[in-house]
Amino acid sequence: METEMNDMFDSSGCGGSEPVALQVMDDSMEPEFKRGNIIVIDRSGKIEHECFVVAMVENGPIFRQLLIEEGRYFIQPLNEAYMHERREISSDAIHARVIQQAGPTGKRSDRKHYL
Repeated sequence: METEMNDMFDSSGCGGSEPVALQVMDDSMEPEFKRGNIIVIDRSGKIEHECFVVAMVENGPIFRQLLIEEGRYFIQPLNEAYMHERREISSDAIHARVIQQAGPTGKRSDRKHYL
């Protein structure tokens, strides 16, 4: 799985800037992003304070909210039960921005955009 994720973030291929869909696998980003929902990420999306990102950390890719405070980058979950996982990262660790979310039904009414 780690090799597959690293390949997805390798921008040397022709699809390096195309959006990618991923499934939310846990409850760490609830209530905004529920387990089972689909997020669409874009490597070329603008990175800014409080946006949602996929970053690479020592354990592999992680989906979190980005906070930029006094030029320092932090990622944190939204679920209060996981707040102990807030951590500082380098800007190079940020690989993509979340641009859309879809609920498990796939209905247009369940979609939300983050631009």
